[in-house]
Amino acid sequence: MRLTTKGRYAVTAMLDLALHSSQGPVNLAEISMRQEISLPYLEQLFSKLRRASLVASVRGPGGGYELNRVQEALFVSEIIDAVDESLDTTKCKGRGDCQGGVTCLTHHLWTDLSQQIHGFLSGISLADLVSKTEVRQIAEGQDRQKIVIGEGQSPAVHV
Repeated sequence: MRLTTKGRYAVTAMLDLALHSSQGPVNLAEISMRQEISLPYLEQLFSKLRRASLVASVRGPGGGYELNRVQEALFVSEIIDAVDESLDTTKCKGRGDCQGGVTCLTHHLWTDLSQQIHGFLSGISLADLVSKTEVRQIAEGQDRQKIVIGEGQSPAVHV
């Protein structure tokens, strides 16, 4: 099983949004700069998050994105599911045709593991992550770095 960049970045961006939501709508360019995620990639992710009703877009000056629910009601598993990320640990992507078209000996073990992982992430809300001291310290450092870099420059952005 491997959580790809898409899932990791979606959770990171949503956590950034949650951390900065008290200031009103959050601009994707700000998330891009703080998290070093390319703006076009964030736009793709937020399009999917919006379709899943996890975020709402606010147009106009001062616009950006807002969480569509309270942080306590937004779970990591929903974010990963919204961007079509798979947490499946089976070799056959859950189809049961792992070994020449039939189910392999360990298929049910890996299916159970996939369910455990999804269940674990279903129990972690954005509020849980926001409340962690380590997360807040990292976010404060990123906010300070943004001030040092300034609005006219951007750090290396990764996809």
